[in-house]
Amino acid sequence: MTFPEFDPVLIHLGPLPIRWYALAYVAGIVLGWIYAARILKTDRVWAPGKPPLAGPQLDDLILWITLGIILGGRFGYALFYKPIMFAQLFTGSSLGERFELFQLWTGGMSFHGGMLGCTLAVLIYAWRTKSNALSIGDMALAAAPIGLFFGRVANFINGELWGRPTDAAWAINFCNNRAREMYGQTCEVMTQTGLIVGPGDVARHPSQLYEAGLEGLLLFIVLGLAVWKWKLLAKPGYVTGLFLVGYGLSRALLETVRQPDAGMENFPLGLTMGMMLSIPMILVGAWLIHRAWKRPPVAAV
Repeated sequence: MTFPEFDPVLIHLGPLPIRWYALAYVAGIVLGWIYAARILKTDRVWAPGKPPLAGPQLDDLILWITLGIILGGRFGYALFYKPIMFAQLFTGSSLGERFELFQLWTGGMSFHGGMLGCTLAVLIYAWRTKSNALSIGDMALAAAPIGLFFGRVANFINGELWGRPTDAAWAINFCNNRAREMYGQTCEVMTQTGLIVGPGDVARHPSQLYEAGLEGLLLFIVLGLAVWKWKLLAKPGYVTGLFLVGYGLSRALLETVRQPDAGMENFPLGLTMGMMLSIPMILVGAWLIHRAWKRPPVAAV
C-alpha cells in the first residue's frame, strides 16, 4: 500500500499554516484538561482521601503542564537526538541554523523530554501550592494517553517516524509524491554529515499507528480502569507508576519495529535511543507501584 498524499497543513489562514501536528497538541491538551477536570470533581474515586486540587487550580496547572510539554519536548529532542542544535546557537552559519532549537514548526519533539518537562512542572506547582505531587501526577497521567494518541496519528499524517521494512500484508510504502519532493526519486538523500534520511522506496511497518493503539488507546483503558474501577487514586503514585511502566514497555516493544533515528542505528545489543530512555521509566514506575501497594489508602485530612 502506498502512503496517501496527506497534506500536513490542514488550512492556511493567510500566511499562517494550521498543521495537523499542532492541532494534535491542542486536542490532546484540551481533551486531557476536560478528562482531568472530571476526575478531579468525582470525589468517590479519591475516597477515603480527597482531590489534591480545587477546580480553579487545575486551570493554572494546565498552563504549567503545557509549558513543560513544549519546552521539555523540544529541548529533550535536541538533547537526545540532535545535540548539534545547542552548538548551532553559537556556531550556526545562518540565522536559521542559530535558532533551529526554537523553530518548533519544523518538527522534532521528544516524548521523554516532554515527560521530564511535565514532571518538573508538576513538582514546582505542587511545591508552590503545597499539594501532593504524586496525586497531581496520577490525575495528569491518567489523561496523558489522549495526547499520545492524537500525537501518533499526527505523526502518521505527516509521514514521519515510520517503521522498519517489512513484507507484512498491511505494510505501507511511505515513498509517495510528497516524500519524493523532499528526498528525491528514491525517497532517500544523504545529508552533509553523511547520514541517509528518508523512508526509501520500500514497504514499512506503520509504527505510528501501532504506537497510537498501544500508548494511546490501550494505556488509556488500563489507566481508566485504575481510576474508575480499581480506585487506585487512593494510593498516590500508583497510577503514575502504571503509566510509566505501561508506556515504557509499549515503547520498548514497538522500537523493534520502528526505524531508528538516522545515525542511531548501531547501539550495542540492538538497543535504540527510545529503548534506553524507556528503561528508567519502567524501573521508576515499578518502584512507585511497589511503594503505593504497600501503603494504606490516604485518608482525607
